[in-house]
Amino acid sequence: MILLLTTLQDSVHNLADTTAQAVKTATTAKPEDLHFIDLLLKGGWVMIPLGLLAFLGLVIFIERYLTIRKSSKNDTNLLFQIRQNIKEGRLESAIALCKNTQSPLARMLEKGLKRIGRPIKEIEGAIENTGKLEVSKLEKNIGILGIIAGIAPMLGFVGTIIGVITIFREVSVEGAIEIGTISGGLYTKMITSATGLIIGIMAYVLYHILNMMVEKIILKMETDAIDFIDLLEEPGK
Repeated sequence: MILLLTTLQDSVHNLADTTAQAVKTATTAKPEDLHFIDLLLKGGWVMIPLGLLAFLGLVIFIERYLTIRKSSKNDTNLLFQIRQNIKEGRLESAIALCKNTQSPLARMLEKGLKRIGRPIKEIEGAIENTGKLEVSKLEKNIGILGIIAGIAPMLGFVGTIIGVITIFREVSVEGAIEIGTISGGLYTKMITSATGLIIGIMAYVLYHILNMMVEKIILKMETDAIDFIDLLEEPGK
């Protein structure tokens, strides 16, 4: 009897030690690292068009930003130099200055300079038409950013629907609602929604940044065009 109790006591101690060791191992085990790329891949095939939209929007913004910024940099003191050339009777020098200055304002004023001697209304019309053409060049492809801002969240919503469908399909196959059963669909649902919203917000912000830059150039073009017409209407011109 004593031998049986001793054996039972040893078994209990061994079981307790084994359980404690298992709990310690489970507690100290490091969770599996989930990298950012792996997280994105869990969003499914919807992440492919979202990635393409993000890349396209970034390329358009960089190209337009550099173009618009370059166009605005070349306008410094342009009208002042033209004014000096006209007052000194050097019309050809003023036209050459505009040709050498690669900017929308320079091309607009060049049209006006080439029509000096004609009625003011004709000069104004030429400047206005050239200005509209230059503005359309500056705004090229900016509207695509607006489209991306609208499409990206909708694609994210498509991913949400796919995630919900995946959850119901897994539940119907397994016959039970467990975290392991619904985790795949939840990943797809949440990742695609978040990605679509982030891309849409960024595209919306970049779209308005470019528009503000263009509006600033338009304001300068309009102001300088008015000053140019006033210059032509001064006595002796």
